[in-house]
Amino acid sequence: MKIIAVIPARYASTRFPAKLMQDLGGKTVIQRTYESATNTNLFDDVFVVTDSILIYNEIINNGGKAIMSIKEHESGSDRIAEAVEKIDVDIVVNVQGDEPFINKEPLAKVLDVFRNDYDKKVDLASLMFQITDKEEIENPNNVKVVTDQSGFALYFSRSVIPYPRDKEAGVRYMKHIGIYAFRKEALLDFYRLPMKSLEASEKLEQLRYLEFGKRIKMIETNQGSIGIDTPEDLEKARKLL
Repeated sequence: MKIIAVIPARYASTRFPAKLMQDLGGKTVIQRTYESATNTNLFDDVFVVTDSILIYNEIINNGGKAIMSIKEHESGSDRIAEAVEKIDVDIVVNVQGDEPFINKEPLAKVLDVFRNDYDKKVDLASLMFQITDKEEIENPNNVKVVTDQSGFALYFSRSVIPYPRDKEAGVRYMKHIGIYAFRKEALLDFYRLPMKSLEASEKLEQLRYLEFGKRIKMIETNQGSIGIDTPEDLEKARKLL
């Protein structure tokens, strides 16, 4: 089974423009993410795919591998699908360019989902972890996910899901970590399918998969991620580093 990691890297960002080119301990955010993905030794290859010549050159000039997008894309999945369409690969892992602190252990568990999926019932696999802080739960930058009893995603939202009408029901709130592993076929299906209302409303590409019947297996981890969505997040990352 051939597995590659692809890091979609868009230069423009609504909340934090040029965040991937910001300095993080002497290296750019995107370079640190690329090195973190490579250093896991979980992948047969690692690529950055980008619409920016600045990001492309940053990776190439530091000895990495990068691909320039040909088309304009609405989502990271679209950008990755274009890049891997003609690459011989079984599993494609989408590593978010703004999450430079990649932890190997939970990522390995995601890949084990496919190694053990003999009947190929899983189209995608991803990560989630429990959050308990009220502000974190209510923060729309934190995408929440609810699953069925087998761990397959039912819905993702920026809103609080489920709504705590009964506060004694013992609900756990799960934050989605934006690392996905796809079967190549599911990724290419996504690329060819139109965006529908749920995805357009929430601006969450994973909803397109759900709207068209794809099965997303969620793996729980107790190790959260640090995504860089704002200048404040960058300061937190610098302190952690």
